[in-house]
Amino acid sequence: MEPVLPKLVENACRTLQELAAQEDAFQKIAVAAVATLKSGGKILTCGNGGSAADAMHLAEELVGHFRNHRPALPAISLVADGTLLTCIGNDYGFDQVFSRQVEGLANKNDLLVCFSSSGNSPNILRALATARGKGVKSVALLGKGGGQARGKADFEIIVANSDSGRIQEAHTLVLHALLEVIEREITP
Repeated sequence: MEPVLPKLVENACRTLQELAAQEDAFQKIAVAAVATLKSGGKILTCGNGGSAADAMHLAEELVGHFRNHRPALPAISLVADGTLLTCIGNDYGFDQVFSRQVEGLANKNDLLVCFSSSGNSPNILRALATARGKGVKSVALLGKGGGQARGKADFEIIVANSDSGRIQEAHTLVLHALLEVIEREITP
């Protein structure tokens, strides 16, 4: 069998290095997240498949903790309630599983963070549109050129790769960096 890991590591490193060029976008996202939490708002997260895992990861680290033991921060993963997802999916369609929750749970001082490796998921597009309609700020962490979600969020980072694995690895780095900034700024 030919070596697999060295090629994957090289591609992952190149993808992660390219994120450095998006520092300005990252800073805007970090400022928005910190401002949301300092103003008493909450962070709502969503995504599908592996991106759903990223959404849950961000929310659990905010309510739990990342590096520092600190008071819980308000966050809700819109992918975590199976009864709610199946109810909305059954009654309204899977494309509304996140937008209905944004409609019911989000307030103007909240922040919606969407993860999508393709940027083409109808339920992510609807969630972003619903957030915009409610005056809720939004973040899109995307890949593959951003897809249809490109330009639909207030803030975005588009990972320069077409491989879902590399995109999700980059999204994990971004969410960890965001958590570091939040913990430093909220509980120095």
